[in-house]
Amino acid sequence: MSIRTRFAPSPTGYLHIGGARTALFSWLYARKHGGTFILRIEDTDLERSTLESVNAILEGMTWLGLEYEEGPFYQTLRFDRYKEIIQQLMDTGHAYHCYCSKEELDELRSRQMANKEKPRYDGRCRQRIKPREGVSPVIRFRNPDAGEVVIDDQVKGRVVVSNTELDDLIIARSDGSPTYNLSVVVDDLDMRVTHVIRGDDHLNNTPRQINILNALGAAVPHYAHVPMILGADGARLSKRHGAVSVMQYRDEGYLPEALLNYLVRLSWSHGDQEIFSVDEMIALFEIEDINVSASSFNPDKLLWLNHHYLMHSDPLHVAHHLRWHLGQLGIDPADGPDPVEVVKAQRERCKTLVEMAKASAFLYRNFEGYDEKAASKNLTLSNQQVLKEASIRLAELGEWNRTANNAAVISTAEALNVKLGNVAQPLRVAVSGTSVSPPIDVTLELLGRDKTLERIDQAISFIDKAQGR
Repeated sequence: MSIRTRFAPSPTGYLHIGGARTALFSWLYARKHGGTFILRIEDTDLERSTLESVNAILEGMTWLGLEYEEGPFYQTLRFDRYKEIIQQLMDTGHAYHCYCSKEELDELRSRQMANKEKPRYDGRCRQRIKPREGVSPVIRFRNPDAGEVVIDDQVKGRVVVSNTELDDLIIARSDGSPTYNLSVVVDDLDMRVTHVIRGDDHLNNTPRQINILNALGAAVPHYAHVPMILGADGARLSKRHGAVSVMQYRDEGYLPEALLNYLVRLSWSHGDQEIFSVDEMIALFEIEDINVSASSFNPDKLLWLNHHYLMHSDPLHVAHHLRWHLGQLGIDPADGPDPVEVVKAQRERCKTLVEMAKASAFLYRNFEGYDEKAASKNLTLSNQQVLKEASIRLAELGEWNRTANNAAVISTAEALNVKLGNVAQPLRVAVSGTSVSPPIDVTLELLGRDKTLERIDQAISFIDKAQGR
């Protein structure tokens, strides 16, 4: 059997973390078995679906690297097919028109709740022959009256639901548009989906969808319902827990592989291993290893993972993402050192790309002013001679690299009979505006000769002005 999985988000918002994990699991399973991963946009909710949300989903999938072989398919382009299936169900007696008004259904529900019964449609229109004038009917699926639905869920195990617990759900609205449970069944059927991996909030829909598939004489796919993601407080992950949009994590400076690594470990594990390359995820992933229990989202763990990937990923790859973040600061990477070299210099001290971009901005453009505390301590009259001596020795260098720069800093300290730090730190503040940067020889190499000497002169002038000269 050729494995075919799908990710089917509704475009009513951004691609959230829960959806991204579902997409990842579906993608991994298809990749592991040489199958096909399908992207389907379930946009039948015409009032809430937006093009902006569609674009956000596509952008999120691209950023994460979850490439799909087929799609994206849009349900709004398949209405004729849904109508065809609805008519087939009508013709075979598996569906019927329902003319009940909202008031009638509300009255039925109130009475059932008063009697402590489970609210459900009672099938009163099943035998109706004549239409009700002036009423556009919905179409309901005629659920089996007896028997049970057995779901051999690959995560939750065997789930049995009695058909007496299920009512006749609406499969077409009064305007003829299909509902979720009908369209998803038709899509999974037509797209030959073999494995449906989705959140366990859909588990209640599964027996209904299986009954529709049975009525159509269609094969039932394998189901795997993954547990929800919780916030640190134990409540379901939501906006109030912080960043829940995939692209928000990009904006906050996370690498996509760090987020993928974190997501795959939410409800799935392989021994005690914490770090997984994408190839390892594909090789090791098994649906049966997904935990039944919900997982808690830990931002600190994600940040730790991101730092790991910043330090250990190919600098060329990290630099590709860093360029985008520099651009967000209005910086053209062509105006300064190669971002690959910046990554090498900054990756140990920066946990996010946002942090790295901000810490490296001084390499590409002039800073607005000195850090007040750093300047008061280092840009002093006593250090002015240090900066002047360093400037002379740096200007005389035949080569501009970290080895030569380091030698110039050392010779300055020796000439003035001061400690190396008493040269390096005033230089650092002079050229970067702050007391924190990569090692001074690396900092100067990245900044370049002209910018270095220019900024040392500016610092000397700053000291003069501070002294009222």
